[in-house]
Amino acid sequence: MSGWGLGWFGGGGAKQKEAPKKAILQLRGQLEMLSKREKHLQNQMDEQDALARKYVSTNKNAAKAALRRKKQFEHSLEQTSSQIMTLEREIYSIETANINKETLDAMKNAGKAMQHIHQGLTIDKVDQTMEELREQHAIGEEISEAITQSIGAQGVDEDELDEELAELQQEELDNKMLDTGNVPVGDKVHRLPSAAQGEVKGKAARPAEEEDEEEELRKLQAEMAM
Repeated sequence: MSGWGLGWFGGGGAKQKEAPKKAILQLRGQLEMLSKREKHLQNQMDEQDALARKYVSTNKNAAKAALRRKKQFEHSLEQTSSQIMTLEREIYSIETANINKETLDAMKNAGKAMQHIHQGLTIDKVDQTMEELREQHAIGEEISEAITQSIGAQGVDEDELDEELAELQQEELDNKMLDTGNVPVGDKVHRLPSAAQGEVKGKAARPAEEEDEEEELRKLQAEMAM
């Protein structure tokens, strides 16, 4: 009775799990024995066939007896081959059934795990949680926007920006006029540095001095020639 009780209340679970493996091992052992028998019967058939060929011309009775034994071995070989096929099919069936059972058990365990995880969760609770998350995201965006606006508004003078922009525009216009060779006559020309103006005048006056020196040199040469 104790064994019967263990089988019903989980004590025989390990034995039930090991039963397919033991059955497969037993079938494989029998299959190995039948394979050896098959090979032995094939050798016996080949020997009897060789004897029949040996006495086919000299001793017909011996040849016929050899053929008779060959037929017996052949019949045994056919039975053995059928048994081998049956055992192989049974092994395949047990392996497939065992895999199916283990797969089903795994799926059952997965279902129980998901049931445990979802325990206490409802659609209403999920919707409530998602709504709270959306509210928190919206609050966070409002806070970020407020912080960004307060930082960007500090220390900015629009008039100063307009004046700086006008200076950049005038500087770009002056550069374009200098590149084309036309000196602008606008009210911004006087802003050029004085040192630069003096440098330009010096460059313009230098050729005039050189011309005077060359004129004096020519006169001196003329007087010496006389």
